[in-house]
Amino acid sequence: MRNHKELNNTLTQIRKSAGITQAELAEEVGVSRKSINAVENGVYIPSTVLALKIAQALKCSVHQMFFLPEPSDNDLKEGILRLS
Repeated sequence: MRNHKELNNTLTQIRKSAGITQAELAEEVGVSRKSINAVENGVYIPSTVLALKIAQALKCSVHQMFFLPEPSDNDLKEGILRLS
């Protein structure tokens, strides 16, 4: 699983289990192979449209590929302090 501080993804695992290369997926969704690589490595957060195109190409849901990290105890405490 690849991580970005705001978004996690399982794109690599889903793509590989579908038997599709980065280049093939890139061509299918209309971006460069480097763009797919950047998404997989958590360097780039895809637009909603790109995420939907990737999900469609891989026959899965966006939620299966992309998800938010679980908040830490510190995040929860900071959120409570902001609300007070």
